[in-house]
Amino acid sequence: MSHPGRRTTIHDLRAMKEKRQRIPMVTCYDYPTARVADETGFPAVLVGDSLGMVVHGFDSTLRVTLDMMIMHCAAVARGAKNCLIVIDLPFATYSASDLRTSLETARRAMQEGGATAVKVEGGRRMAPVVGALVASGIPVMGHIGLTPQSIHMIGGYRVQGRGTAAADRLLAAAQALEQAGAFAVVLELVPAPLAQHISSQLTIPTIGIGAGIGCDGQIQVLHDILGIYEEFMPKHSKRYTDVAGQMRLALRAYHDDVVAGRFPGPEHSFES
Repeated sequence: MSHPGRRTTIHDLRAMKEKRQRIPMVTCYDYPTARVADETGFPAVLVGDSLGMVVHGFDSTLRVTLDMMIMHCAAVARGAKNCLIVIDLPFATYSASDLRTSLETARRAMQEGGATAVKVEGGRRMAPVVGALVASGIPVMGHIGLTPQSIHMIGGYRVQGRGTAAADRLLAAAQALEQAGAFAVVLELVPAPLAQHISSQLTIPTIGIGAGIGCDGQIQVLHDILGIYEEFMPKHSKRYTDVAGQMRLALRAYHDDVVAGRFPGPEHSFES
């Protein structure tokens, strides 16, 4: 539920959970997609560090820098006038052992990038970071389960929270983030029953990606749901259209019109 004429706030998302209204989110990385997401009525968008892979062609999020995130977020902020804009703080720009640097990272993300909230990956070990940022007036979204910035520690892109001990750790992590002041938490690649249980135990919204229908909201990578990359489709995603195919058809038609001398025509030209 977006609020035309004013930007969605973290309190609006909390109210949506309380009213059992589901929270749709999508990633955005530039001005035109942010405008469309805003016009479509998304209450919140994420400027995700997944841009490293889907926009810049990296093999992971680890090469994404703070300057890259700020540049993309600033473009999104110019396009999205009503959405809550959440920005990923990138790899190695924040930690519980260096709260001063963490605060400076978040400050730049908001002041230079135009974000209205930040997202950090990690559970209980991130609670001090969340607490310090919130105490400074910066809204924080948590992120547990599969945390791509820790992919080398995790050992690959795999479901997290399987087994009683692992499930208990994830619940404790979510509760620690809530207690530290996070306004929401992303649950990524978590078994659906566990994600539903965690959601029921928190007063803050949960946003799922590969975590089943029991979460309070869902987020997906824009390029996955639009079908921009045809060679890969995550199990947790759904392709809603074939943008890559449509782009190919349009570009082939333009290419052929130029080669055949059909473009530009008189209607595309100017008289002296």
